[in-house]
Amino acid sequence: MDYLLGIDNGLTVTKAVVFRPDGTPVSVARRRVAQSLPHPRWVERDMDALWTATAEAIRDAITTAGCRPSDIKAVAATAHGDGVYVLSRDGRPLGPGILSLDSRAGSLSDAWNATEIAGKALALTGQSPHASAPSAILAWMRDHQPDRFARIGHVLACKDWLRFCLTGTIGTDRTEASIAFANVATQSFDRDALAIFGLDSLWDALPEMAPSAAIVGGITAAASARTGLLEGTPVAAGLHDVTASALGIGGHDTGFLSIVAGTYSINEVVTDRPVTDPRWYCRSGIEPGQWNNMAVSPASTANYDWFLDQFCRAEQAEALSSGRDIHHLLKPELDAAFGRPSDILFHPYLFGSPYGSSASAGFFGVHGWHGRGDMLKAVLEGIVFNHKAHVDDLRTVMPVTEARISGGGARNPALSQMFADALDLPVHVTSADEAAAWGAALTAGAAIGLYESPQAGARATTTILRSHNPDPAPKAALAARYALYRDMAEAMQPHWHAIERLAEGSRGAITS
Repeated sequence: MDYLLGIDNGLTVTKAVVFRPDGTPVSVARRRVAQSLPHPRWVERDMDALWTATAEAIRDAITTAGCRPSDIKAVAATAHGDGVYVLSRDGRPLGPGILSLDSRAGSLSDAWNATEIAGKALALTGQSPHASAPSAILAWMRDHQPDRFARIGHVLACKDWLRFCLTGTIGTDRTEASIAFANVATQSFDRDALAIFGLDSLWDALPEMAPSAAIVGGITAAASARTGLLEGTPVAAGLHDVTASALGIGGHDTGFLSIVAGTYSINEVVTDRPVTDPRWYCRSGIEPGQWNNMAVSPASTANYDWFLDQFCRAEQAEALSSGRDIHHLLKPELDAAFGRPSDILFHPYLFGSPYGSSASAGFFGVHGWHGRGDMLKAVLEGIVFNHKAHVDDLRTVMPVTEARISGGGARNPALSQMFADALDLPVHVTSADEAAAWGAALTAGAAIGLYESPQAGARATTTILRSHNPDPAPKAALAARYALYRDMAEAMQPHWHAIERLAEGSRGAITS
């Protein structure tokens, strides 16, 4: 039997999934990858530890699948986009990888957005500056860690570090290359994109660009010993995880709205021309002449995970010990909350927002008679509203008639229905249970000729499991609540800055 291996590295977990060519997962192995937060706004991880965890997951996935290493015909990786992983000229990590949740460069990107730099960046690269962009992080490194900056030999994304560990080759693909320093029109790296941010010296550190479905190397002897993969197994270039998720659910095609409700709120539409706007990133699609318009913010189900960690620890422990689903344990409490009128609003900005780096999360309308279920309901609603804000922006220019959803939001039918009601669109959940890993595997399969292209492979293997159509009554109620949610977010903008200043004063008082 022939199999494909897709690697999906998120912000907290790295996983390896063995697939049949029809998209059926045969085995899934996961490893948690620890984050380090050494200073406020810093979010990092040890690069060697990431490779070790990924190698262990690959070995476990192969063992659990019960297949021989020779049965794995091709491999590809996807991983979180943005952030930055820098290597020295001899290929060693220069400190930890910096994740896309990192906002140390927030004040720098905010300053750029207040000047002509923002307009120049948008026109040339298809996106305005933001805190987790490689441009902002590298400029911060230049200013605050000049010794580290001077030693940079290679600027990589997360999945390209894993590719290097697997193959010993350095490079990237078109979708990943477009996150900072590519010309949005030509879809190639552009020296002027570095010059905008004063990063001209890094031109030679940018990786070679290949198509996502190109074979870029084979498993090395060292990687074979770590992972259990057969030496020489072809490795494809892979792709950015946002694009991988859309591909995996059959949504990386013109006319679809693809939603990833995961750590990030990701909302994307593929076009056959670049559509630039400060409200979204216009990045390269899988094929030349395709663009992926992505409206994103780090404000989705990470808020739900935070709530569970902080306020549902007993239920999490019970779920772990009994093997029961945490969502099942909380269902009666949440169902009761859904049966009551809603009078709590939540801004899901724990880790970032569409309103700049100073915005923070908050509950509004909480009273003494509310319980945990009411607050959890508000968290879920706030997550959907943040997605809706992005989707509404995209729909001002790009008409869509249906949406496909992946991530945590796809697993919960109540949340999927809330998406349909809030967006006033049919929302489909597809057969791709591990969408991003399957998107990576599709590039691997196309690289060895199993599919004409990754998109053709997705169309041939993706089916709709369930569909949610808008319900008129909750749709109207959500529309009214959403309008207030947006009004309050706008009104909070000057106060978020004041809250940040309070926090700075508190830190000063503690250390004095």
